[in-house]
Amino acid sequence: MARLLVVEDDPFVRSALIRQLTEASHTVRSVGTALEALREVAQVGFDLVILDLGLPDLDGAQALKMLRGITDVPVIVATARDDEAEIIRLLTDGADDYLVKPFSVAHLTARMAAVMRRTGRGAGTAGEPAPSGALRVAGLSVDPLRRLAELDGLALDLTRREFDLLAYLAARPGVVVPRKELLAEVWQQSYGDDQTIDVHLSWLRRKLGETAARPRYLHTVRGVGVKLEPPQAPPPVPPEALMEQT
Repeated sequence: MARLLVVEDDPFVRSALIRQLTEASHTVRSVGTALEALREVAQVGFDLVILDLGLPDLDGAQALKMLRGITDVPVIVATARDDEAEIIRLLTDGADDYLVKPFSVAHLTARMAAVMRRTGRGAGTAGEPAPSGALRVAGLSVDPLRRLAELDGLALDLTRREFDLLAYLAARPGVVVPRKELLAEVWQQSYGDDQTIDVHLSWLRRKLGETAARPRYLHTVRGVGVKLEPPQAPPPVPPEALMEQT
């Protein structure tokens, strides 16, 4: 399993890639512009970026150069251009591989596996996910492949949607995920009622042994979204307090 960023402005192509790559047990995040891609890469650790060249704000080749200025994450370019000189230029500018459209997801998956083997990315790198395939945040362990979640070694009894929500947030520890993104990526809805998210967060918090008023892992950022991060350690006890107890 890998953490992927799909940069594609065509909503139909993007939707198909997200669905099929998610079904292949990858964690997928998607954007439609080069500037969004740069922001995502700067904030989130990805194992691989799939970059379309025909973006509305910047040409993909320019975006590739800018990406290379801030990260060494592997990039597979998806392009309709099959000119040899253009492809050589992209590889020279930092692309790790390329695919000429149209292509099958099976072909893309094979290229992804080859690139990640070559670059040492994927499961077990950067501490996420761990060699077992689980995402770990302090005492919380989420294994998307086996759909298992544990807290401090004890299995959590989660519904399908609760698990999907927890896994999506656990793959982005410390990152505030907008509610609109949660609706799109977890519920596969372009719009919806925020109360749906609130209800599932409430159920999830209960199973994690926390509340909205006293959060441990799940934190709501008012007007923005939700983030999952390790519980904060309690403040140290002042020496004078220790002396009073003795």
